[in-house]
Amino acid sequence: MKKSVKVIFHIDLNQFYCSCALIENKSLKGKPFAIGRENSFKGVLSTASYEARKYGVKSGMSLREAFNLCPKLIIVNHDMRLYKYYSDIFFNYLSQYSQVIEKASIDECYMDVTHLLDRIHPEKLALHIQNELLHTYNLPVSIGIGPTMFLAKMASDLKKPLGITVLRKRDIKNILYPLDVSSIYGIGMRSSPKLHQKNIHTIADFMNTENKDIILQVIGKKQYDHAVLCLLGQSSDIVDPNKYSNFESISTSRTFDNYLIGEQLISDVLIEMTKNMHAKLKFKKYCCKTVSITLRDKSFKTITRSFSFNEYTNDYYIVADKVLELFEDNYNLEEIRLCGVGLSNLIKEEEIIEDYNLFTLLNRDEKDEKLDLIITNFKNKFGEKIIKKGTK
Repeated sequence: MKKSVKVIFHIDLNQFYCSCALIENKSLKGKPFAIGRENSFKGVLSTASYEARKYGVKSGMSLREAFNLCPKLIIVNHDMRLYKYYSDIFFNYLSQYSQVIEKASIDECYMDVTHLLDRIHPEKLALHIQNELLHTYNLPVSIGIGPTMFLAKMASDLKKPLGITVLRKRDIKNILYPLDVSSIYGIGMRSSPKLHQKNIHTIADFMNTENKDIILQVIGKKQYDHAVLCLLGQSSDIVDPNKYSNFESISTSRTFDNYLIGEQLISDVLIEMTKNMHAKLKFKKYCCKTVSITLRDKSFKTITRSFSFNEYTNDYYIVADKVLELFEDNYNLEEIRLCGVGLSNLIKEEEIIEDYNLFTLLNRDEKDEKLDLIITNFKNKFGEKIIKKGTK
């Protein structure tokens, strides 16, 4: 008999970057540390350990501010290769239970386990997955269980670390309504302060239809209608493994309540955005050909500048250098209210095949000429037999 209600897991690796650092360096256990740039007060933090969070240290915070809150804070360098390695372990492990997995990011996913209900209770399965990931791979996770993707996501956020939470439609009013409006997935920290100013403090306030006009002054109707639908338990329950399998571009942007000014501060923000975009690029096994930045000043003047490479790349340093170059060429010391980074003209890594047309052959000839010049110089200095071109 066809089941009318789906059971969806949202599985979230707890403080993932920090968990990876702990696996590699056991001496960090129990100490306040964060992922950032070692031996520097520049830049911002990617994430912080739970011990560091007790001091008020959090992701997106400048290193200088973090050290003011926690002078003994340990900074561990960002290591994308390490995160990719453990992310692959995570997803490969989950694939033994279901092939219906939608990867939301490098450290979280939705998994449809409806087909397993005849064999095992979902809470028992969640506990088994949680225990095995922790004890076998040292990867702590929180798991939310719900009939829709939204409710599963909200459930996983309710208890961290190592939480397992069931959120059914009949539980919404008792469990979600008392929560702060900032906890609504899709509303978050950007709009919630403005909602608070208008006395919309809880999800119950948000769902009160008498407050609709007030809320629409802060967020658009489309966002409002979608959030209400989600909180009524009527949002999507379709977990799509191929949702992000093919995409043309990835981008991120951020609007700041306090305007940014100064090359160092803004470039640090752009580099953090670039790291996040590059992580998604590598995670999805894509390469890009075009890099772009967006800057909007306090008068709402917006510029977007882009650059296209001659060849596809997923090299972080090539991408990051171009982001900084675009910024330096276009920043005129104005106060910035929004900045963003985008990667486009994407292609799967395995689809990159060198096309030997007239232009690529000319490029190869130019490279060969440079190589021949280097070889000739070596031969002139050290003798004819010192070096020669290899052949396949």
